[in-house]
Parts: sequence; structure tokens; C-alpha cells
Amino acid sequence: MRDISHKINTLRTALAQAVIYITESTAVKIQRDELPKGNLFDVARAAAFLGAKATPQLLPHCHPVNIDAMQVDFEYIYPSSHPVFFTDPQLRTGILITVSAKSIGRTGIEMETLTAASIAALELYDMLKPVDNQLEIGHISLANKTGGKSDHNRFLAPLATCAILVCSDATSRGERQDNSGLKIKEMLQETGAQVLDYQIVPDEKSLIQQAVKTWAEQDVHFIFTTGGTGLGPRDVTVEAISELLDKTANGIVEAMRGHGQQRTPLAMMSRAVAGTIGHSLAITLPGSTNGVKECLEAILPALFHARKMMMGGGH
Repeated sequence: MRDISHKINTLRTALAQAVIYITESTAVKIQRDELPKGNLFDVARAAAFLGAKATPQLLPHCHPVNIDAMQVDFEYIYPSSHPVFFTDPQLRTGILITVSAKSIGRTGIEMETLTAASIAALELYDMLKPVDNQLEIGHISLANKTGGKSDHNRFLAPLATCAILVCSDATSRGERQDNSGLKIKEMLQETGAQVLDYQIVPDEKSLIQQAVKTWAEQDVHFIFTTGGTGLGPRDVTVEAISELLDKTANGIVEAMRGHGQQRTPLAMMSRAVAGTIGHSLAITLPGSTNGVKECLEAILPALFHARKMMMGGGH
């Protein structure tokens, strides 16, 4: 199964549809409650719920998800009311099955809604086959989904400008290769952001502040530092950035730490700060490559929305 442990929990929704085509006489029997197997839609709705819950058992690569809400609706449709579903002129009447669902988790709920719609259609088929030998199932499709990558495009900012500052005595002396700063650059570029500058400085408060203030004066939109966030005597990045901030953005720090804490208890040892310096947003990240990766997974690409807010655009 695909590794989704790096993903964050978000609200995810999906809407799936299916159609079962019936004869007009069958529609009359349903409406008159003359079916030999009794109530139709309540049984099909229950079957849809069971199918959704069984999806991970039916599809080997499908991760189990929490189904926080699911609704199954049925509607009679006709060529005059829903022409898109009637490409075959011989099909005169249909029942449109619509399944909507919500889940808060790391992966989407579209397969559960598609399974629910499919199983509901099969249940209708089973209950109607004694009275209709022209049944046909079609148009099983995902009509809409939100959450996760589906929402990322509205946050992607190809015009966002960024700068990266590596704060490390050893790296500045050439004794250690930088990996965390390069990881930040890689992940930013994957979102379409522009990395305008990348520098390495020792763990000196004045040098850290000088670089960050220069970028803020140049109106670089997002400034990322890596390193100097621990509890060691030379870890001064958080103090250096804190002294420059106009407004703090504690929610960014909480998102990063919460995401990291779910993966390692050592995340609580990393200090961090985020906030505005003029129209720039500065974020301090840990010095480890894995720590940087986890922090950025928690805040990208939604972080880019901050630029709109800083420029007076609101939420």
C-alpha cells in the first residue's frame, strides 16, 4: 500500500453517482409499492453503507478511512430532465443514485463513495430483476472531490518569492554539507515558488538578523531559516528572528509541531517561531533534513495564502 504517513489530516469530501435504467412500468410498480422483494430504497441505502465500509476489504490498495458522514439519495430521471444520462434513445426512465460523504483523514473518500453508489445500483438491480428484464447500470462516476491535493492548486503561488538561510557553525566553516536548506529549496520549487536567494551563516544572531532584514527590505515574500532551533548554547535562530517580528503567527508553529509530534516525540524539543517582518513572512525550521520535510509537509502550500492576508486581502 502506498505510504501516506507524511500527509496531514484534512477534511475530504466526495460525490459519486450511478444510474440504473428501468422500464416505465417498473417505475410505476415501485411507486405503487408492488415489488415482490418489498421496500426498495431503504434496503439499497443500507447496502450502500455496507459497501462503503467494506471498501478496504474489496480493493487491496485502498487505505481504511473514517467515514464521518454519508448520504445516499435516489431520484427518478428522464430524458427530458437529465439528457446527459440518456445517450441511448431506447432508455426511457432511470433512477439516479447520488452518494455524498465526508472524512477527516490523510487520504480521500472517493473510493468509498464510488463503491457505495455501485453497491446501491447492484442492490436495486437484484430487487428489480423479478419484474424487469431490461435493467441496465451505467454512468458510475465521481462527480466531485475536495481535500488534500484537490485543494492544493488554490494555494499554489508560482509568483511567490522565497529565500533560505542555513544557520550552522559547522556548515559555514565547510565541515558539514548542508542538506536541510537544499530540501527546503526542493520542496518550495515543487510548489512552483521561486527561490531567489540561499545563504549559509554561522550561529551568530547579528549575521542571521542582517540577512533576514535585507530580504525583508527587498520584499521577499517568504523567508525560511533552518538550524539553530534546539536547546544548545549556540542555538540562537529563534531569538534572532523573534526580535525582528512585527506580528507572530503561532498557528504555523502549532501546525508544524503537531505534525512532527505524531511522528517522533523529539519534535517537542525543537523551538520555532513564525511571523511577519514588514510584508515578508519568516519561518524558522529545524536543522535536520527530516525535520524540515515534516514541517513543510504540514504548512505547504497553504502557507502561501499568508501573502494575500499580509497585503490586506483577508482570509
